[in-house]
Amino acid sequence: MMQKKLLGLLVLLQIVFIGNAAPVIDEEAPGGSLKGIVTDALTGQPLPEATISFPDLKVDVTAGKDGAYSIRSLPNGRFMTTVSYVGYRSFVGMVVVSGATVKDFKLQMSVVENEAVVVTGMSSSTQLKHAPIHISVLSQRQLQQSSGTGLLDAVAKVPGVSIITTGPAIAKPSIRGLGYNRVVTLNDGVRQEGQQWGDEHGIEMDEYSAQKIEILRGPASLMYGSDAIGGVLNIQTNIPVPENTVKANLSGSLNGNSNMRGGYANVAGNINGFNWNAYGSLKSAGDYRNRYDGNVLNSRFNEKNVGGYLGLNKEWGYTHLIFSNFNQHVGLVEGERDEDGRLVLEGYDQNNGQPEGRSPLIPNQHIQHFKVALDNSFTLSDGGRITVLAALQRNQRKEFADIEQPADPEAYFDLRTFNYSAAYHLPLIGGWKTSFGANGMSQQNKNRAAEALIPDYSLLDIGVYGYASKTISKATVSGGLRFDHRAMNSKQTFEEGEEKFQAFTKKLSSFSGSLGLAYDFSDQVTFKANIGKGFRAPNMAELAANGVHEGTFRYEMGDQDLKSEDAYAFDLGLDVNTQHVSLNISPYFNQINNYIYYQKLLAGSGGDSMINEVTAYKFTQQNARILGVEATLDIHPHPLDWLHFENSFSWTSGRFARAVDGSANLPLIAPLRLLTELRAEFPAQLKAFRNFYAKIEMDNVATQDRFFSGYHTETTTPGYTLFNAGLGTDVFLGGQKRAIVVLAVNNIGDAAYQQHLSRLKYAPENPATGRTGVFNMGRNFTVRLILPFVWKIK
Repeated sequence: MMQKKLLGLLVLLQIVFIGNAAPVIDEEAPGGSLKGIVTDALTGQPLPEATISFPDLKVDVTAGKDGAYSIRSLPNGRFMTTVSYVGYRSFVGMVVVSGATVKDFKLQMSVVENEAVVVTGMSSSTQLKHAPIHISVLSQRQLQQSSGTGLLDAVAKVPGVSIITTGPAIAKPSIRGLGYNRVVTLNDGVRQEGQQWGDEHGIEMDEYSAQKIEILRGPASLMYGSDAIGGVLNIQTNIPVPENTVKANLSGSLNGNSNMRGGYANVAGNINGFNWNAYGSLKSAGDYRNRYDGNVLNSRFNEKNVGGYLGLNKEWGYTHLIFSNFNQHVGLVEGERDEDGRLVLEGYDQNNGQPEGRSPLIPNQHIQHFKVALDNSFTLSDGGRITVLAALQRNQRKEFADIEQPADPEAYFDLRTFNYSAAYHLPLIGGWKTSFGANGMSQQNKNRAAEALIPDYSLLDIGVYGYASKTISKATVSGGLRFDHRAMNSKQTFEEGEEKFQAFTKKLSSFSGSLGLAYDFSDQVTFKANIGKGFRAPNMAELAANGVHEGTFRYEMGDQDLKSEDAYAFDLGLDVNTQHVSLNISPYFNQINNYIYYQKLLAGSGGDSMINEVTAYKFTQQNARILGVEATLDIHPHPLDWLHFENSFSWTSGRFARAVDGSANLPLIAPLRLLTELRAEFPAQLKAFRNFYAKIEMDNVATQDRFFSGYHTETTTPGYTLFNAGLGTDVFLGGQKRAIVVLAVNNIGDAAYQQHLSRLKYAPENPATGRTGVFNMGRNFTVRLILPFVWKIK
């Protein structure tokens, strides 16, 4: 009932904002407009189809064949602006709009694009070069060229980022050795909440709808409150198309290894400021294969997702109503085998071979994640802005494990979250960009099945912050301060008529902040430094868990006395960008006080404590530290400007202050990795095949022998080298783009390997070979075809 009331309120607010937006601004203040021409700085030739964007206003426009552009109904003021064109260095800077404004842009040819605008971790859009924190950006084109089995496969190629997996359909990000509730995932500005504490719980995102991903590495509690001590993953799916344009896409993809089939369709438009997007996707996969395990039984999954938004952009700002519905049904790999080493499942007759098909077998999960959000920005007459966002999410996670009753979930988590944020962005005063805001969430969780692993609970978060930045000559300084308060109420919860969880209340408060510097030694060299304090409140599983979660092989018990984790981080960075060489080096250090982990409980006799024949563990905490370095080196040798030699390196070390059961290493730390790619690009040399590329990649992962061996939690993971390749192009016919084609092959040599952060690595031993666990996917071919359609509305 509460969900329906909140949903009705959001829709009503949308109608009110659209119908009554004009009174929000000063009626006497005339609106602005911007027009001009985009040309080649050397030849003066127009650049048709160049894109001019205002990220804070969520306004885009495309230049015509003569390079001319025009944007109407803009507010007056100073706005961060980007102008981009394939094969040219983008313009990124502030543009002043005052009434009818004329502004021409001259772009220079470049073989590499190093200019970008980001919003993650900032109060408003900021030039990436001047952000003191480490942010990587993945464009829609880079995501389309990814050849993995899920959205996070492309993210995992960013230095310092890895993914914790349970098969090909369940993945969550880990940044600099911190995952689960230590990384905040945003989707269109809304903090994603979906029981991320669970080992086999992934993020609920539609792969095909993502248009841009920003990855912030390092503590970001200043803007996002609790849980962002590892970093932030910001996925953007609804970006308005240029004004007076309607765009549509049809796409299909195939993965050969698991016979995965995927399809996606969307239509988006923008007519005189009224804009929309609607999308739908389907994905279906069978069991994947590798050289050692053959078919990995029950690694199959299915997805069907819909979403989009409806909005209005005018001189007073914008208002967007966003919605999405994620629906995934995924099998769980248990790893049990017969005497011949063949993977089997209890209750299924496999005398005639493994069960085939795409429908998940028992055990499996069914996840539904519904979201609706109202995103608004109002421009004031003094040049300031007010932004307001409210969102409602419902995450339903059902886990099925009884083959005798396949329709009855053994566990059913029903999580409802209301997110809110509001901020006042002051007009530029003395060169200072300043913002004040508040954000937080209200959350309720209910168990709707017989088994309860965590109690029913309610949670209330509220945080207030201030943030400011200023560019002084060659230096940009920025920083801020934040205060958060969280109240959690665990409710008395019964299982099979007996009390399993007692009621209790937990209240936690914390300050966080950051201070950063970005200094331009020259146009090519920038030095960055940032010091920050973040925090993470313990989640309900850590406070009150009482049970065995499917696949963990542990009976976990919470501790109500746990304190918040406090992270004190120091980051340095050096960026060098010349015409033919790009270099980035980023060392970091993170001291985490009260780091939460679990330890084995001992019985009175001195042996392991057992509950229901399963070893018992209890959450506890102590201090820890993480340090590491990330680096990228891209070489574009002259005169072979079409050739790119790109390298990325990452190394992380995590240690407890005191050893735990003889091991001082933190768990879930990814090993050293060097990713090398040789790529040829021809943006415009081939008339019918523009943006053609061909690449070969070598992925070198070192042996991880610095693992958490306490309680036999982790084991050594041998190193491996994978070779991947791909090519793709935009197909032009009659001067118009008709298709995008992507072909790729991963693991060309069909190597048998295990990722250190794969949970399937700890499945039971194969009696026929003596090998422990299930291996990752073998050789995989990917084919992707995208058909774009564009209509100009005059």
